[in-house]
Amino acid sequence: MSNEKIEIIVSTKFLPERSDPTKSLFLFSYDVKIMNNGKDSVQLKDRYWNITDAKNNTEEIRGPGVIGNQPVIKPGQSYEYKSFCPLKTEFGVMHGHFGMKTSNGKKFNAKINPFRLTIPFSVN
Repeated sequence: MSNEKIEIIVSTKFLPERSDPTKSLFLFSYDVKIMNNGKDSVQLKDRYWNITDAKNNTEEIRGPGVIGNQPVIKPGQSYEYKSFCPLKTEFGVMHGHFGMKTSNGKKFNAKINPFRLTIPFSVN
């Protein structure tokens, strides 16, 4: 199974009620939808995120699964979850990959294309 059989869509939202600009804290939520367009079941084993803020500070996050789960996604099905990202600036960019494993044991990384974390109507 190739990387192209997994489709990942991310949507983001700024959370002003949970942010505090006076303390350089800007909280964003992001919704992730992972669709299995392949012919084999896959399991999401781990994640890697690269987060860069507006001052070019970068943080890397690695860990097992997502939000405590290592879901199995059957062909034609999808898995969705929501998480959060605090930034010290009004905008930033995230990208990364999910480490996947097919039902026959083949491992591959499903790429997560860069997406923005941005306060609405901010200049960036």
